[in-house]
Amino acid sequence: MPSSRESSPVVKMHGDELDIDEALVGRLVAEQFPRWAGLPVTRVRSAGTDNAMYRLGDDMVVRLPRLPGGARQVDTEHRWLPRLAPYLPLAVPTPLAKGEPGAGYALPWGVYGWLDGENAYDAPLTELRDAAEQLGRIVAALRKVDAAGGPPSWRGGPVRNNAVHVRAAIRDLGAAGTLDAPAATEAWEAALRLPQWDDAPVWLHGDLLPGNLLTCSGRLTAVIDFGGLGVGDPAADTIAAWAVFDAGTREAFRAAADVDDATWARGRGWALCFGLMAEHYYGDTCGNGTNPVLASVGRRTVDEVVRDAVSGGQGAWGVVRDAVSGGQGAWGVETVHAARLLTEPAGFGYLLKERVVDIGEFVAALERVASGRGALCSEGQGSAETAAHWGCRGSWVRALGGARCVVPPVC
Repeated sequence: MPSSRESSPVVKMHGDELDIDEALVGRLVAEQFPRWAGLPVTRVRSAGTDNAMYRLGDDMVVRLPRLPGGARQVDTEHRWLPRLAPYLPLAVPTPLAKGEPGAGYALPWGVYGWLDGENAYDAPLTELRDAAEQLGRIVAALRKVDAAGGPPSWRGGPVRNNAVHVRAAIRDLGAAGTLDAPAATEAWEAALRLPQWDDAPVWLHGDLLPGNLLTCSGRLTAVIDFGGLGVGDPAADTIAAWAVFDAGTREAFRAAADVDDATWARGRGWALCFGLMAEHYYGDTCGNGTNPVLASVGRRTVDEVVRDAVSGGQGAWGVVRDAVSGGQGAWGVETVHAARLLTEPAGFGYLLKERVVDIGEFVAALERVASGRGALCSEGQGSAETAAHWGCRGSWVRALGGARCVVPPVC
C-alpha cells in the first residue's frame, strides 16, 4: 500500500461523503477487534475516490467506503479476493477482518494486510515493459478463472451507457480550450460503433489505474483496490494500456493480456470515457477541483487515446493505417508519405494542436485518392515555420525541419 502517512482530514470529493477520520477508525477497531486496540492509526494519502485508507500499526491497513453505496465493494473484496488471489501472478491485498457498522459509521469496512510500495502515480514505473507484461498477465489470468456467481462489474457493460457524461465532458472541456473536441468526438463515436461483447461474462478488476498499482524501485509489485471487481466484458481492464503505458510498451501489455481486436478497441473507448469523465468531474477547469491527481491521469489518458487513434486506431483512422501498412496499389507512394503525417505524432501533433490540419478533410482526401477519384499534387520540404505558411485549409505540411512531406489539396 502507499506508505505516505498524513494526519490531515480526508478531503471530500462528493457531496454525500461520510465523515471519516483517525479517531473514528480507532473507535471502530477498539470496539470490534480489541486485539488491535491501541495500535497507531494514520491516514494513508491516496487519490482514490471510493475509499479512505488508514494504516493500522505496521502490518495492516483499514479501508472504509467514503460513499453511502460503498458497502458492496467491501463485501466483494472479502468474498472473492481469497478465491482469486491464488491464480494471480502479482501480490494483491489479503482481507484479514470485516468490520460492521458502528461508532457512528453506517457501513461495513475492512482490514487488510499491508503491502509495501508506493502507488504508481507518486512513484512512477521505470521498468515499463516489464510492468506491461506483468499487468497484462493479471488481466489474462482473471479471465481464466471460473466466473460463475460473480457480481456484475461496474465497468463490465457497454461503454455507451456513459454517453451522456462523455459528450458533456467533450463539450465543456472543448469550450474551455483544454481538449481537441473534434478529435475526441471522432474517437468516441468510433467506439460507439464497435461490436459489443457477446460471450460469457469473465472476471475483470475494473480499475487498473496508476493509483491502484504499487511500485518498488520503479518495478510493479502489486495490484490493489479490488472494490470494482466483477464479471462482464473484459475490455475495461485494458484501460491501463492508455492510462499507464505508452506507445512503446502498449503492445507488450496487449500481447500479455491476449485480447482480440474488438476487445482492444472497446478498451480504448473505455479509456477515453474514463479520462474525459475524470478530468471533467475532478479537474479545476470544469469540475470541482478536489482530485488534481486523478484529473491529470484522465488528461494523460485522453491524450494517449487520441494519439493512438492518430497513429492507426479506429474508424476513419483505419484509412491511414492501411495506407502505411500497404503502401502499394491505389494509394501510391505520395499517399503513403501523406499518411505518415498522421502516423508520426511528433509531426502531425504540432499541426493538429495549432489547427493547421483539419483531420476530416485530410482523411477524406486520402480516401478519394485510394478510390482513384483524385491524386496528391505536390511534394516539398517542411518545418515548423513552413507549417504556418502552409496553414490554409486543404494544405498540410509536416512540422519537422527538413522532413519529406506532401502538400495537398487533392486535384
